[in-house]
Amino acid sequence: MFLEFLNDSWYLFAALAMVLGMLGMTYLTQMIYKIKTVNAAQAIGLINHDDAVVVDVCEPAEFQTGHLPNAINMPLTKLAGNLGALNKHKNKPIIIACRSGNRSVKGAITLKKGGFDNVYSLAGGLVAWQKENLPVER
Repeated sequence: MFLEFLNDSWYLFAALAMVLGMLGMTYLTQMIYKIKTVNAAQAIGLINHDDAVVVDVCEPAEFQTGHLPNAINMPLTKLAGNLGALNKHKNKPIIIACRSGNRSVKGAITLKKGGFDNVYSLAGGLVAWQKENLPVER
């Protein structure tokens, strides 16, 4: 019975395999580049004790609707070409943030490839930050 279902619905299993593969690749890439993930509380500690810089990779219109306090807006689409603007922060921890935490991993990888060593991705992004009732700038 299962084999019959598998034979009749092979495209569903192929789609599932692709989705799982894509999810796995993101995790694997994060491990290869040694991207550290921090939650909101850990991010606050880095900001308060280690003078961490927050870089928000959202598009400008999205950034204006709300972002972490004192965040620098550098859209993911332009990040690789603008790494020089972050060179003055190269010796500080850099926390990459976005709306939900998906783009921040890609941004963190871009910074790692650009020679930045102390890079973190904010898990859950601004959504997780707001769930903790933390301040948001507009």
